[in-house]
Amino acid sequence: MAEGWWWEKNMWPLGGQWAQGLWPLPQLVAVVTSCAVLLLAAFMVRHILKQRRPKGFPPGPTGLPLIGNILALASDPHVYMKNQSKVHGQIFSLDLGGISTVVLNGYDSVKECLVRQSDVFADRPSLPLFRKLTKMGGLLNAKYGRCWTEHRKLAVSCFRNFGYGQKSFENKITEESLFFLDAVDTYKGKAFDPKHLITIAVSNVSNLIIFGERFRYDDNEFLHMIEIFSENIELATSAWVFLYNAFPVIGILPFGKHQQLFRNAAEVYDFLLQIIERFSANRKPQSPRHLIDAYMDEMERNRSDPDSTYSTENLIFSVGELIIAGTETTTNVLRWAILFMALYPNIQGQVQKEIDLVIGPNRSPTFDERSQMPYTEAVLHEILRFCNIAPLGIFHATSRDTVVRGYSIPEGTTVITNLYSVHFDEKYWVDPEIFYPERFLDSSGQFVKKEAFVPFSLGRRHCLGEQLARMEMFLFFTSLLQRFHLHFPNGFVPNLKPKLGMTLQPYPYPICAERR
Repeated sequence: MAEGWWWEKNMWPLGGQWAQGLWPLPQLVAVVTSCAVLLLAAFMVRHILKQRRPKGFPPGPTGLPLIGNILALASDPHVYMKNQSKVHGQIFSLDLGGISTVVLNGYDSVKECLVRQSDVFADRPSLPLFRKLTKMGGLLNAKYGRCWTEHRKLAVSCFRNFGYGQKSFENKITEESLFFLDAVDTYKGKAFDPKHLITIAVSNVSNLIIFGERFRYDDNEFLHMIEIFSENIELATSAWVFLYNAFPVIGILPFGKHQQLFRNAAEVYDFLLQIIERFSANRKPQSPRHLIDAYMDEMERNRSDPDSTYSTENLIFSVGELIIAGTETTTNVLRWAILFMALYPNIQGQVQKEIDLVIGPNRSPTFDERSQMPYTEAVLHEILRFCNIAPLGIFHATSRDTVVRGYSIPEGTTVITNLYSVHFDEKYWVDPEIFYPERFLDSSGQFVKKEAFVPFSLGRRHCLGEQLARMEMFLFFTSLLQRFHLHFPNGFVPNLKPKLGMTLQPYPYPICAERR
């Protein structure tokens, strides 16, 4: 009792004096307010000091106190970054609310970092968003180390063993394209939004590798999950998310787009756990039917290893990442392709002329025939270049201190690769702002590769599904134009401005697909 009284009176002045009536309420409020102001001032000073560029760091535009350059990224960040490179050079820095970030613009700088220093730029930044959503595990957002190495190796193996590495898999894509064409046919040439059908069709190709089965076009539960994924792709580049990365404390606020993203992620993870359990039922160990079986084999094989990165949680993260990566990008390529074919009927006509000459009206296209169809290949490549489906890719980070063009970049620095600036790099592309498929053809009309064409990125983190995506795009695109003539409803004028997110997708549009 005496010790408690002594503590209250001598070691806790506010409490002791308040208890004795020596601190009137207004004074107490004033003291508490002063303390709060001092703490806030200390926080602001610390944050502003944190915003100072490290010695030897690349230059960049001046930002606002506390939030830095975040507001400048609220609209068309890829365009803003390309424009800033004209002022500060191909390699410059941004302040994302105290997160010092290096931006790479133009093909030369991207190649210099992602190819010539591939190990150094292969990490992922430990941003609060990534830590909350995937705990820096899984596949796409995993730190550059054992987790990423093991999960990428397994994913590549599964894509080969259950996907494009098997000749029969092309037949499965062709079969899915026929399901897609029959679904389009049900509209009898009347206007419809193709997004729903394309999304399910493209997703089903990845589903065959991940689950060993396809989903029906009327599976509303699965479509709802894909729509949530797509929404999160948009939310991930909102100002709220940039603010959350800079000030994680705002996570306690019950409102904001970051909260919607978290709710969506929780719902998707619950759904993924259910379908993983469903498709892993009746599996035979060491006789995998699909990626989930193969992953569980690895979990069992490494059960005695305390450092193993294989876990149910990382399986959920990996499956979710593979679904959205395999669906969102290819879906938007095909949506842009349909839009541009309706917008430029002369280009559509030339593609169809080549299809009729090489494939004919009845036989399904094969992937090997693309070498005989240079104009079709040129059109698909120009869509990928011009539309920039993933303009900023996924953020990189440096795995150790490095020097690039005389600039010192510390370990752990967030790095943004502006792939949009690569595809609009005037050094490598003539009139890049013009949609012109012929830029991929030589004087004799043969297809030519372009060095600065990197829609799947470069280096160790380049897209592991590139081969699969190329097969899907070619087979779906040629099958669609083989059967249908595409045009907009009378009087409709499409909006060519992309809808901003981690991917650039077209705004919804109606299309008429009439039998040829």
